[in-house]
Amino acid sequence: MVKEFTYRGLSQKELEKLSLDKLFQLFPARARRSLTRGINDGKRKLIKEIKAVKAGELKTNIKTHLRDLLILPYMTGVTINVFSGKEFLPVVVTTQMVGHYLGEYVITNKRVNHGAPGVGSSRSSLYVPLK
Repeated sequence: MVKEFTYRGLSQKELEKLSLDKLFQLFPARARRSLTRGINDGKRKLIKEIKAVKAGELKTNIKTHLRDLLILPYMTGVTINVFSGKEFLPVVVTTQMVGHYLGEYVITNKRVNHGAPGVGSSRSSLYVPLK
């Protein structure tokens, strides 16, 4: 039996039916502040694209640099390519992501793997045979 995900006691269908005012009350303070301060033109355009993809009107991939977009319940099921600083990485929005930001799911740095030191990098390496 698969456990159904709930956000603060509400299922996915119930979350989608909620008005924005009631949804705001479920979010933590930082998310409420982000939403009440308004949505700029870039976020508004991205929201329209997400709704178009969800409705089946738009078939192209959604690419964005907006890592600070809060994931809302109607965005679930959509794949969004988020910029990591180097490339666009796909993020499939699931119900567990509601209330988080897009940038949390795309890592901006990678683990550094240092190679062996080169010739001349230290005093002892000057005398290492090259063969």
